[in-house]
Amino acid sequence: METQKIWNWFNEELYFFILKKVKNKNAANDIFQNSFLKIHGNLHQVEEEEKIKAWVFQITRNEITNYFNQESKFKDVVNPDQENTITDYQHICCFDKFINNLPETYKEVIEMVYIDGKKQNEAAEKLTISLANVKARIRRGKAILKKNFNECCKYEIDKDGNLVGEPNCACCSDP
Repeated sequence: METQKIWNWFNEELYFFILKKVKNKNAANDIFQNSFLKIHGNLHQVEEEEKIKAWVFQITRNEITNYFNQESKFKDVVNPDQENTITDYQHICCFDKFINNLPETYKEVIEMVYIDGKKQNEAAEKLTISLANVKARIRRGKAILKKNFNECCKYEIDKDGNLVGEPNCACCSDP
């Protein structure tokens, strides 16, 4: 199987599938490109050609999910009730420091679910704890993160629900 063959078979169907989901041409083009990069890079993993369409669309659905997660602008960090993932945190001041300073029970669940992208039930199985316990740890971990962002970096939620604050607070310059 070759990438060109997949392109010929699915490019239009895939593009319009993406556009229907995101309703934004620029985003659809980015997702489309990222999807084909992943398809090309992982094509060697496909063993059965008759399953190629499902595989291609699963990659694309994952890219669409990644897009929406990045669009959330970290509402999940400051709003413990949301179930989004933390995927694009590099510009957030002190983020790594705050994650690393979480108590281990919260840190491992937050990292598994929001950074590694595991489902909550997968994290529960891996940690051999209940799903309710995973949800409680996530809620408590997010509350600690929210408190730290509010205190250190003066991050708050504006009237539109966006995270606002000082990207270069004094804590970042501490060794």
